[in-house]
Amino acid sequence: MMLQMMIFLRISSLFFAASATAEAPFLKYSRNFRRARLLLTSSVFTTPEGNDHASSSSFSLTSTINKLRGGSEGNGENDSIPTIRPYLPHTLTVRDSIMIAHSFHNHPSFGPAGGLHGATYTVDVEFASSSLHRECNWVIDIGVALDILADVLDKYNYKNLDDVFGDRVMTTTEFMCKVIFDGIVEKLKDKFGGSGDDAFQGWIKVTLWESHKAWGSYEGPCL
Repeated sequence: MMLQMMIFLRISSLFFAASATAEAPFLKYSRNFRRARLLLTSSVFTTPEGNDHASSSSFSLTSTINKLRGGSEGNGENDSIPTIRPYLPHTLTVRDSIMIAHSFHNHPSFGPAGGLHGATYTVDVEFASSSLHRECNWVIDIGVALDILADVLDKYNYKNLDDVFGDRVMTTTEFMCKVIFDGIVEKLKDKFGGSGDDAFQGWIKVTLWESHKAWGSYEGPCL
């Protein structure tokens, strides 16, 4: 009985030692990821103007997050732009729709959709921020958000996108998400000048629904 107990204890000790060794890299990875994400959340959108040290800190944290997520270190010209969405608990989403015609210029990869056809997109735009407006308790004025979205979509509604973008552009759902995103950011800058108490500062996500079966999206910071 004593011999069996000693064997059991020995096997148990080896098992726990092996488990600790195997889990150590994962635990280290998890702790580093959580720490980097927390620091990124608290600094990327709150860097004081003119604070070079704070800017470089946000810079390196973005690179750290990208590396942990399996991405690049971000050595390009857009290093200062966060490439993953930080924790922004407040959101507001508005919705509109557009009817368009387009083709994929008979490209064989698109099958029957390569020819001219129509589509109706439902367009959702989500605005996310770390805090609410200090007086109005909103992420962004719903009326302003709806007007901006309508203004952006008006350029494409009831239009043939082949005429708008030219014969060589594949106006896929993914492509149009980015186009609409850029339009919304530009309209926000035009309205608010990119600063001030009423200016939206946060994250925007544009989603285009082709149907209940398929949709695409594009998201990024409103800079």
